[in-house]
Amino acid sequence: MDFGTEFATGRIRTSGADIHFVHGGKGPPLLLLHGYPQTHVMWHRVAPELARDFHVVCPDLRGYGDSSKPPSDASHSAYAKRAMAMDMVELMSHLGHPRFAMAGHDRGARVAHRMALDHPERVSRVCVMDIVPTLHMFRHTDQNFATGYYHWFFLIQPHGLPEHMIGMDPDYFLREKLNRWSGPDASFEPDAVSEYLRCFRDPRVIHASCEDYRAAASIDLEHDEYDRTCGKTVRCPLLVLWGSKGFVNRTYDVETVWQDYADTVEGRVLDCGHFLPEEAPVALLVELRRWHAFSEQ
Repeated sequence: MDFGTEFATGRIRTSGADIHFVHGGKGPPLLLLHGYPQTHVMWHRVAPELARDFHVVCPDLRGYGDSSKPPSDASHSAYAKRAMAMDMVELMSHLGHPRFAMAGHDRGARVAHRMALDHPERVSRVCVMDIVPTLHMFRHTDQNFATGYYHWFFLIQPHGLPEHMIGMDPDYFLREKLNRWSGPDASFEPDAVSEYLRCFRDPRVIHASCEDYRAAASIDLEHDEYDRTCGKTVRCPLLVLWGSKGFVNRTYDVETVWQDYADTVEGRVLDCGHFLPEEAPVALLVELRRWHAFSEQ
């Protein structure tokens, strides 16, 4: 899906994957990371506007979209957020940006969180959308969480079970996720949905996305637990945005939770469901610009 003439398509080989991306605009660098089960295309309603003021970079995370799908093993380390974050650091270095701001949604927000912890010298500011930290969610698991986020526990099952079941009808599974997590008035661009479906029909994407969640329930938790033991927090300014009609808003005191994981937190709730960049693009642009998040320090 074309973001417009301002954007060019690229591909680089990192130390762990081949990353497909689009980028465009001039100004301070801004990295945008997508969530599950989507691709970089989810930024189509905001990236062209942001490109008026920033050099906007929108990659497909490893395992998603047209990026490569590295083989994994029992450790799931190939899909650890640490590995995904390193891909992005190397991508931005390749583009000439040793320091940058970033915003992430859903899984991309978890990669952004890990990157801010592992590479504080590279990240000037970070915005996470519609999540609370992975460690907090697993530490506070209850029936409400298990019901609302059942996929967290389904996708981590071993021996190819979720891959087989999703692969029987990937279109149904993806559309169910878009419908379940969005607000009642949400409208998705048909071309964007077609692109999500094109990518998600690939059995390699289904497997890689399951590995993403398996990593979250194993090696990512090890990394998170270690950082908590060491007292490590996000040092750069953190903007937290979430949807008023979604599970996160119903379940957590979002800003308060993040204050335990970051030094400086500002939170805002938007009138939408889970998919902020597609459901509330105008409000999202206002918040990002108001926050002055994407100016180098």
